[in-house]
Amino acid sequence: MNEHLLSQRTRKDHAAAVAAAAAEVGRFLDGRTTPRSPASPAHLASLTEAVDLSTPLGALDKALLEVRGLYLDHAVGYHHPRYLSHLNCPITIPSLAAETLATSVNTAVETWDQGTSACLIEQKLIDWVADLIDFDRPDRLTPDGVFTTGGSQSNLQALFTAREDRLSRPDPRGTAPGDRGRRLSRLRIVTGEHAHLSVVKSARLLGLAPDAVITLPGEGDRMDPATLDRALSSVADAGDEVAAVVALAGTTDHGAIDPLRAVGEVCRRHDVWLHVDAAYGGGLLVSPTRRDLLDGIGSADSVTVDFHKTFFLPVAASALLLRDGSGFRHSTVSADYLNPADGDDHAVDKSLQTTRRFDALKLWMTLRVLGADGIGRMLDDAIDVARRIGRTIDSADDFELVRRPALSTVLFRPRPEGCDADESDALVRPVRDALFAEGRSVVAATVVDGRPCLKFTVLDPELSDHDVTAVLADVREAARYLADGMRQATSAGVLS
Repeated sequence: MNEHLLSQRTRKDHAAAVAAAAAEVGRFLDGRTTPRSPASPAHLASLTEAVDLSTPLGALDKALLEVRGLYLDHAVGYHHPRYLSHLNCPITIPSLAAETLATSVNTAVETWDQGTSACLIEQKLIDWVADLIDFDRPDRLTPDGVFTTGGSQSNLQALFTAREDRLSRPDPRGTAPGDRGRRLSRLRIVTGEHAHLSVVKSARLLGLAPDAVITLPGEGDRMDPATLDRALSSVADAGDEVAAVVALAGTTDHGAIDPLRAVGEVCRRHDVWLHVDAAYGGGLLVSPTRRDLLDGIGSADSVTVDFHKTFFLPVAASALLLRDGSGFRHSTVSADYLNPADGDDHAVDKSLQTTRRFDALKLWMTLRVLGADGIGRMLDDAIDVARRIGRTIDSADDFELVRRPALSTVLFRPRPEGCDADESDALVRPVRDALFAEGRSVVAATVVDGRPCLKFTVLDPELSDHDVTAVLADVREAARYLADGMRQATSAGVLS
């Protein structure tokens, strides 16, 4: 069995394995004419269930052939121009080269004696992103950060740090620190109505009260600073404490960006931690033309950025940045066998994870090949495509544009001739499900202002007008067919 372990002796086998896997990816790219196969869930489940894991195949070529039939033939192709569903981006080739290097060497970056130079690369990238954010530092604080698995983990750690920062201060009801359990029950997180689900999930994991998350109605899709100001005063008047305000730089559905500078001023006035969830909009940090959309992000105490969204990297690659890097002390637990308190500085001191992959190399390689402007231009191009789609939909008689694109999401409804608003709403989910089942086009569905709508998430800078026309034709055809079916069913019910 030792011949299957990577070593100097088996490096030719490694090269052959990587080449064989690359060939399978080539088949996946060349052979797929649609973003997914039309195979049913029952069929796919039967394929997986039929595999006897107690009987190995004994050879890589056989395992690759099996994986082709189980996985690659049916995997959703995020690179495909008719995939417009979730925040899944096409990925850069340099980042794939980085994945091969980092995975083959299998570097773990939690401690210096495991990561060495990889730790330095990661830290340099953290410093680079912190410089892009340009944190306000009136007290000459030193920003810092850590790579994470995604925006949910980054948001969790940010809110954990905010919670601990608040609880480390005197209890506003008295000068003593007070009882921790009692204060936990009174901690609140204030955010906008379009916040990511990870905010509520984080509050639960952090032991806060069931009603700890206060969601504020916005001005349009954005947080209203005046409403925030009143809410923070109301929380204080009730004898409660605000652990953090979560502002949004790119809401999942709308792509909306809160007025970060004004929100930051309100938070400073109330001495409240500001976390900016820029998992989606973080790529604007390198945009040559739209960086100003993040004006005021430097007033945050913490920022989430997902590189596997608008930096075009493979999952997983995210980061949490803190304006005051000393806040990571709240996450530090020392162990003599790993990171003794009297030893070197270790990345594990800042991380909720212990073992971590060298995901930073994906960003490093992409940045060194494309440059920051190159990454930013791809995002700019994707946003331009979304805005063209918005104009196309807005000019069509059988579509209803729900929101003009703020970033790269387009919200709309099918409105076949003769359909009223209720009928249009009733078509949304069936249209989405029909397209997914057929596999020709993959789009998303959501709810905005209490009404369902379809969503295009555009992260492909090369998406052509021809491809967009094809997806819209699929939506139009499905909506007409389903609308006719609804009318026939209604007529049959009336006649009976």
